[in-house]
Formats: sequence, C-alpha cells, structure tokens
Amino acid sequence: MSSTLDDRPTATASRPPADRHTRGARFLLLLAVFLCAACGLVYELALTALGSYLIGNSVLQTSVVISVMVFAMGVGSLAAKPLRRSPVVAFAVLEGVLALVGGLSVLILYAAFAWLQLYMPAMIVVSLVVGLLIGAEIPLLMTLLQRIRKQEASSAVADMFAVDYIGALVGGLCFPLFLLPTFGQLKGALVVGGVNAVAGVIVVVFIFRRQTGRLAKAGLLAGVTAVLAVLGATYVLADDLEVTARQHMYADPIIHSETTQYQDIVVTRSTAFTGKPDVRLFLNGDLQFSSVDEYRYHESLVHPALSGRRSDVLILGGGDGLALREVLRYEDVRHVTLVELDPAMTRLARTFEPLRGLNHGSMDDPRAEVVNADAFNWLRGARQQYDAVIIDFPDPDSASLAKLYSVEFYDLLRRALAPHGHVMVQSGSPFFAPKTYWSIAKTIETAGYATTEFQVDVPSFGNWGFVLATPGTEAPPLRLAPDTPELRYLDEAVLKAATVFPVDRRRADVRPSTLMDPAVLEYVQDEWRDY
Repeated sequence: MSSTLDDRPTATASRPPADRHTRGARFLLLLAVFLCAACGLVYELALTALGSYLIGNSVLQTSVVISVMVFAMGVGSLAAKPLRRSPVVAFAVLEGVLALVGGLSVLILYAAFAWLQLYMPAMIVVSLVVGLLIGAEIPLLMTLLQRIRKQEASSAVADMFAVDYIGALVGGLCFPLFLLPTFGQLKGALVVGGVNAVAGVIVVVFIFRRQTGRLAKAGLLAGVTAVLAVLGATYVLADDLEVTARQHMYADPIIHSETTQYQDIVVTRSTAFTGKPDVRLFLNGDLQFSSVDEYRYHESLVHPALSGRRSDVLILGGGDGLALREVLRYEDVRHVTLVELDPAMTRLARTFEPLRGLNHGSMDDPRAEVVNADAFNWLRGARQQYDAVIIDFPDPDSASLAKLYSVEFYDLLRRALAPHGHVMVQSGSPFFAPKTYWSIAKTIETAGYATTEFQVDVPSFGNWGFVLATPGTEAPPLRLAPDTPELRYLDEAVLKAATVFPVDRRRADVRPSTLMDPAVLEYVQDEWRDY
C-alpha cells in the first residue's frame, strides 16, 4: 500500500514546467486583469462622485450606480458566453468600447445635466452600459488565461480574482488621492479610458499575436488607435468643453471654477445696471452668497452671537472668510479659529481678489487661525473652550453634511463651548424648508441647549433662518452688544421682529436628527425637491 502511494504521480510532477514565454504571457494577462479592474472601479467612483457634486444626495447616487452596475455585470457575464469562441478579438473590442464609454462617461453625464436636464436617466444608462462591459471581461479573461496554461478551475479563479481585487484596491485609492486632484473628474476619466484601451492592446499584440490573423490584428489596432485619438482629442478640448457646459448652468459669467476632492467651486460675476458688481459663490451648484446682499446674512449670523463674551471665537465652516470679517470687527476679540474642510476654499478666499476684497483680507489677520479639517473629527480632539461659536455650514443635503447637523455633533460642540457661551447656527429657510429648519432647532435642543429661533430676509436667498443657542434651559436673548460696530442691516428693531414667525411657518412636529437617523437629510431632500 505504501509503495503504491509513493509511486503515484503528483499533480506537480505531471504538470509540464512553464517556460519563460508562458510565464511572461501569464504575467501580461494578469497585468491586464489588474488594469481593467482598476479602471472599472474608477469609472464607478467617478459616476458616484459626479452625481454627488451635481445632484447632492450622495447616498442615493452611490446606491443607484452600484446597484445598476452590479446587476449589469451579472448580465454582462452571461452575455459574454458566446464571445468565448473568439476570446482574443472579443476582449480587444470589448476593451475598446469600454475605454470609449468609460472615458467619456463624465463628459456625457455633465452634458446631460447642463443642457438636457436628464441626469438621472443618463446616469442609469451609462452605469448599465459600463456594468455590462465590465461584467463581460471576466469570462473572456478566464478563457484567455486557460489558453496560456491549463489549470484547475478553482486555481484559475483564485488567481484571477486575487489580481482583480488588488486592481480594484489600487483604482479605488488612485481616484481620490491622485486622479481627482491631478486631472479633475473629466480629464481623470479620459486618462483611465486610455489605460483601459492600452490593456486591450497588451492582450492582442503581445500575448496572442500568433493566434490572431493579420487582418484582425490590423483592424483591432486601428480601432484602439481611433479610441485613443478620440480620448486624446477630448482631453485637449476638455477644459473648453467643461467651461462651456458649466457656463450653461449659471446665469452670470464664471470668473473662477475648480473641482476639488471635496466639492465643485464656482465664482460668477455680473454687473447690474447700477454698475455695482454682483460676485456669487456656488458650492456644488448651491448659492453660498451674493456680494449684493451677503452683509444681511453675515451680520445676522455673527453679531447676535457676540453680544456676550467674545475673547475667543470659533467659526466652523465659513471658508469664504466673510463671517470671519464680521468677527474681527470687534477689537476685543483676541483669537479666532476657523475650521474649514477644503483647503482650496480657504486658499481662494485668501488669494482670489474678488473674494479677498469682500472679506477684507480677514484670512491674513494675525488674530485668525485657519485650520483645514473635518469639523466633526476636529471637535473630537478639541481641548480649548470658546466664548462664541459661529456655524456656517452648507445646507445638510448630503450624508456628509447631515452629520454636522446631528445631536452627536452638538454634543461634541458643548465640550468646546464655555459654560455661558453662545452658538449661532445657519439653519436654512423657514419658508422653503420649514421642516428642515425646525428639525435643526429641535436637534440642538435635544443635545441640551436652550434656543432662540429667528428669520431674516436675504434677497438672493429669500427668507432665511438661524438658531441662537446656549447650554442649559434659559433661552438666550436675541440682542446686539452695546459696542457693536455700525451695521448696514441689523438693529434691535429688526431683531425683535425677526423672532416672529407667520402662522404657516411656526414650529412643526419634526424629529431631531442623529447619525443613525439623519432626519434633517430626509426633510431637506423632500422640501427642496421642487425648487
């Protein structure tokens, strides 16, 4: 029995040794698998990121893209079965089409949003097509891998998916850390499309050149060359195309635009008949201020919160430096810490003359300290206590912003607030989004603050609301300090009237917002849908 087992040939002994050509071919094919996986994940991330910038509601955008693409990948895998008869040609054609569609996907969706207002249908169609093409890759690559060297199915699957998942990891990290900051969304997708097309060339020209006829090889190379030419030409024209599409979305001439890893920043400027320029800042398409009336907003946001102690002030958000400008008007303010997530925004406020002129160079004041960090995480490590906190975040129309309007966030904030300190929170429009507004107020109260709610009129925004809060049970008085500098809009009479809400916009029965139940996100998406 023992000798019988010893004489039995093992799988390793019976397998012919792989020669140098076989090892090289397998390496190149697995490299193609790696590149294809990386490109596929980048396409997926690019589509979700673009939707978050243009539409908001990042959870919905991500869910739709991922679910449609995963479904389409399954369909694509089944549809690829007949293509295994000619896997080399089929794979090369597949990669060429995927490179073209994936590379142009961001531009296609941007154009659909800017000119056709059909973003969601276009996103579903593009996600479906890209998913079908990605799904068809694996069966073809598996067939090609077996052509190079026969091996057990389980072993081939293990090799294939190991490299595929590593490629997905690299692609997922490259998108936010390299592609987006280096090329931007539009150009980044085009670059990835070029890499995708080259992956098809590797398979055809170098690995299976002896198994591909001259005519087929020439046709495939011509096709890939054409794809690269289209992507290259689009890359050259990308800036002009982006400017044209972006300008179509804004009524006034764009004087600055950039896409950062956090948001899309656009500044426009127009000149009214009076000759007074109107500079407007938009983040992800949402208006942040108009220079014509921003003083109404920022005076209301800042000065009532500084009616008490104000030696040390904290500003969360407000990367344009306009709230900081108002805080620094008080000579007894000793130090102001401004925490803004996006360094591009604070850099723009510091160096871009239209913004710097509006904020009076507040970012360079020696009393100001600018910190680029996520406010939620920054508060977790904050040790100093502040006399007043000004919160000037964008509206909570995404999951990442909704956490900054949660009970947990205001709990963290209390540790950074002096016992009798004041907090002012911009809270959206009581008229256009009353449930959102009152949910924010209730969330602050649930976190242990007493609140005073008020509203003002900002023509570029419409009716706008704020919540003044202090720890404890006694609602803070809405007033101005005796030494308040001369203001253009706000006075005691305006503040007194501001606390009166019309019957149809008084406190509503709403839920507070938490990290696990972001009610404010639900309200804001529902209420702003028709505006």
